Amino acid sequence: MSGTSFFSSPPLYTTSTNTKYSHSPSPDRLKFLIDKSKNIRQLLQIHAFLIRNGLESDPVLNFRLQQSYSSLGHLQHSVTVFKRTHSPTVFSYTAIIHNHVINDLYEQAYVLYIQMLTQNIEPNAFTFSSMLKTCPLESGKALHCQALKLGYESDTYVRTALVDVYARGSDIVSARKLFDTMPERSLVSLTTMITGYAKNGHVQEARELFDGMEDRDVVCWNAMIDGYGQHGRPSETLVLFRQMLLSKVKPNEVTVVAALSACAQMGVLESGRWIHAYVKSNRIQVNKHVGTAFIDMYSKSGSLEDARMVFDQMRDKDVITWNSMIVGYAMHGFSLEALQLFNEMCKLGLQPTDITFIGILSACANAGLVSEGWTYFQLMEKYLIEPKIEHYGCMVNLLGRAGQLEKAYEFVKSMKIDSDPILWGTLLTACRIHGDVRLAEKIMEFLVEQDLATSGTYVLLSNIYAAAGDWDGVAKVRALMKRSGVDKEPGCSSIEVNNKVHEFLAGDMKHPKSKEIYIMLEEMNKWLEAHGYLPQTEIVLHNLGEVEKQQALAVHSERLAIAYGLISTQAGTTIKIVKNLRVCLDCHAVTKLISKITGRKIIVRDRNRFHHFVDGSCSCGDFW
Repeated sequence: MSGTSFFSSPPLYTTSTNTKYSHSPSPDRLKFLIDKSKNIRQLLQIHAFLIRNGLESDPVLNFRLQQSYSSLGHLQHSVTVFKRTHSPTVFSYTAIIHNHVINDLYEQAYVLYIQMLTQNIEPNAFTFSSMLKTCPLESGKALHCQALKLGYESDTYVRTALVDVYARGSDIVSARKLFDTMPERSLVSLTTMITGYAKNGHVQEARELFDGMEDRDVVCWNAMIDGYGQHGRPSETLVLFRQMLLSKVKPNEVTVVAALSACAQMGVLESGRWIHAYVKSNRIQVNKHVGTAFIDMYSKSGSLEDARMVFDQMRDKDVITWNSMIVGYAMHGFSLEALQLFNEMCKLGLQPTDITFIGILSACANAGLVSEGWTYFQLMEKYLIEPKIEHYGCMVNLLGRAGQLEKAYEFVKSMKIDSDPILWGTLLTACRIHGDVRLAEKIMEFLVEQDLATSGTYVLLSNIYAAAGDWDGVAKVRALMKRSGVDKEPGCSSIEVNNKVHEFLAGDMKHPKSKEIYIMLEEMNKWLEAHGYLPQTEIVLHNLGEVEKQQALAVHSERLAIAYGLISTQAGTTIKIVKNLRVCLDCHAVTKLISKITGRKIIVRDRNRFHHFVDGSCSCGDFW
């Protein structure tokens, strides 16, 4: 569009025969055109017109230009206009500060703020609320002092921004004091306090405020829903999500991502599919964030097919989306597919991240691809990615499971960063798999000395002693645990049936259908005996008689969940189990046989990975 065509329609201006302007458009007309500019080309044409007609110094038009450039994503043009403004006012300063803040350029905004003060221009309430939006706690405290001195601290917008500053800085006590003394509480200020509580782990306090509100918008619901999800309470996330739907507040993309994250944590595929259907029927936009959340949910809930379908349908895929699919393949043991996807991603010119390599190294570990694992670990240097504890953990897992225990041990000792109990636990797991009691004792002695021992590492050592029949060693570990105040985390397995999650502990008798479950357990035991099953009683951590050990194994939580799945679902239906701990060797063998006897596919997600049991075999190839 040419300059002439853009300004051609009256009453903008008229021209004489010598092409000089007889009169210029009114300021109101120019302001209207600036505000209505839909692209940078139109705005540049108007800007050029202002310069040609000597209007570039008009403070009102300059202010409008500054705002429009920023809204179209051209902050540098906005800065140029600001720098050419003669005698800038608090409004022009506040606008340019705000434009930097919304572009996450807080340091530059702070420099502009200091420049404004040196010119003896006093900030107003909007200046303070803009500056406080993303500033760190210490800067926020300084701004708080200035706001108090200038009489703006009681302004609703400023006070709300101050509550947010203290909450983001984890000073929740100060945030609440400011909130409690607000002259007037708005929906925004209530939501800000709820968000502050939720993000700092004070979920109950957040819920009390939330329940006391008369009106709630989608942002407020999102703050509470996400608060539960971020602090390990996914079931409450889904309950609140359903309450939100009943309250007739329409969820947005943020709500959907939080709800899907809760489904992923719990591994509840049916609930995740219901949310997917809701999104489709209500035409909620599936942007890259929502799409990636669907991939993550489907992967962690046991349906790689659905995850890949969503992945293939997405047009706008970023590296986070690719990472989610790669990690999904890795956790299910489809290692070659994960590596192939990595190669496709790189061919498209996407830059791998540290998460990408966690997925790839996990894939190598799950398949025992030692040389490939080393290659990818060294490839990180090419992409300027510094290995984190998670990458080292993947390599220790890879080496340990491949039986290269000493190499794994030396690898940990030579790390550039401090190791943690999870990393040592990975090595202890490898010691248990390969029966290396000596190295396990050496590791545990180091962990106790460094005060790094956890319930998990104690249990692993106890497992190793029990497998070796060293009951004195088991007793010694138990005594250490008791003295250290460490409790063993109980095994818990869950199964979703008809959109309801059923949880089981070992030997659980609390379920309403316990009688039917235990009848099915007896039936399962008969099937197993007929197929030559021999209980692996050496993994039982108690010095019991053989019969008692067999009885203890027979009521493990995953077996109760499988029994419930068999009596509660139709023949041929896939059974999906989620367990909080690693599947034990005996239950792994039992589940393989049950899948063959019943003709059912059984998917078990344990702490480490997925196991797909089909017709007597497992996707892990007994390498886990």
